[in-house]
Amino acid sequence: MKINNTEIKIVKGDITGFKVDAIVNAANNLLEMGGGLAGAIKRKGGQCIEDEAIKKGPIQVGTAIYTFAGGLPCKYVIHAATMGMDFKTDENKIRKSCKDSLRVAEELKIRSIVFPALGCGVGRFPLAAAAKIMAQEVFRHLNEDACGLEEIIFCLYDEKALAAFEANALGYLDYISNKLKSPFLTVDAIISVEGGVVVIKRSNPPFGWALPGGFVDYGESLEEAVRREMKEETSLDLLDLKQFHTYSDPGRDPRFHTVCTVFTAKGKGTPEAGDDAAGIKLITPQDLESLDFAFDHRNILKEYFCSLKKG
Repeated sequence: MKINNTEIKIVKGDITGFKVDAIVNAANNLLEMGGGLAGAIKRKGGQCIEDEAIKKGPIQVGTAIYTFAGGLPCKYVIHAATMGMDFKTDENKIRKSCKDSLRVAEELKIRSIVFPALGCGVGRFPLAAAAKIMAQEVFRHLNEDACGLEEIIFCLYDEKALAAFEANALGYLDYISNKLKSPFLTVDAIISVEGGVVVIKRSNPPFGWALPGGFVDYGESLEEAVRREMKEETSLDLLDLKQFHTYSDPGRDPRFHTVCTVFTAKGKGTPEAGDDAAGIKLITPQDLESLDFAFDHRNILKEYFCSLKKG
């Protein structure tokens, strides 16, 4: 399957045989390569891999470093510390080591990487759980961070592991990427300045007057989004920012289902229309019936002005 520009695959095989940019080693924090996958990598790639790794260690559990790959067909080995010398791992250690492996991959500017089932060998972590944890970190990375990876491969050692990752990594990623149809999250703000409340005239459909606002970006909090949108659309900074109400009627937006959290705030600065606004003005309760509003913004403003009367 493909997410954005990155192909994700699940295969059964020997991770040491891949001709890719990097393979990931499920390492201990001392970076000693005795048994398991680490031992296999050292046997096939050479003692030089362990020697280079140990010079960079010890590292914290949940972090990763890279070495060159010796005699292996890949270019690098990324050593992800999923456990200490007690050989115990858990969800947090696997999650952090997977995330840091992807960070290292981006620093190396590589295009392809192969992961084993982190924590499922010596650490004996459940395969299905590891698959979901790693899928979640891959999804987060592909959607939050600048990603140069073109191919991410999960390489499993037997049919049982393959089936677990097909269902719980590939199947999970397909569900959240292609089948989970969540409402779009948006923010609007009722900004009070001297003389009234700020509204903008929309230059894009649906047309009409509206509260300034917009979509929440992935990885952004509601508060961050509303401050960004207000600066872009009105040039105002916000003081005394507070949540007013969340509106979720599926028919409130003629484009698609949006869930909008409306904030109240005091505006700092001079209101100026941004590039995507055809106009900007201040209104009072007396203006509500004379203007053509988009969405459900007339009713929102009625609720707001009514709340002011009630104190």
